[in-house]
Amino acid sequence: MTFLKPWAVLWDMDGTLVDTAELHFDAWVRLCASLGRPFTRDDFKATFGRRNPEIFQYLFPAGMTEAEAARQGEIKETMYRAATRERGVELLPGARSLMAGLAQEGALQAIGSSAPRGNLELILELTGVGNLLGACVGMEDTRRGKPDPEVFLEGARRLGVEPAHCLVLEDAVAGIEAATAAGMRSIGVTFVAHHSEASLMAAGAAKVVGSLAEISARDVRHLIAG
Repeated sequence: MTFLKPWAVLWDMDGTLVDTAELHFDAWVRLCASLGRPFTRDDFKATFGRRNPEIFQYLFPAGMTEAEAARQGEIKETMYRAATRERGVELLPGARSLMAGLAQEGALQAIGSSAPRGNLELILELTGVGNLLGACVGMEDTRRGKPDPEVFLEGARRLGVEPAHCLVLEDAVAGIEAATAAGMRSIGVTFVAHHSEASLMAAGAAKVVGSLAEISARDVRHLIAG
């Protein structure tokens, strides 16, 4: 089989590389309580993986100014980062070995996330995998969140790789849809159980796995090569 070069893997962060869902949920509960609005599990399911600007539009449809949403978003992320640093975070099963294997196979790698840059930098610091990445694209680098393909297209641009030569690793339907819209193949991961295998496949995933430990760098390379 002839492999395409250069080639790249774009990683979602929350739910794919790490599981920080409860840390985010707790921070949203605390913030919304201070604003006089409950934050439920249904709210969390409806907004997980989206950028803060879109989340505030969902939570406060009557209107919140862009400046106020940015201020409240920073309060929420400050609470989240403090809790993450205090409790620590680990890569999900198979993530570290897959990242290392991809590097050995010659893949370029980047983060493509809806999270603010400060969150991404903290996770990379705590997990020690930043040296394997050629780019990190977060909330501040995009104008539109997933399922818009902007975040992944920007990651590919920064790596200098054609979208058709990229593969996305994602746990969320919106992320798989973004990869599909970007013209990239994708692998869905159900380990954190935010979305079912059927829903990820329906969104366009080429393959769905229970955990990253089920796939190798060579599997990814063959999938990109078609």
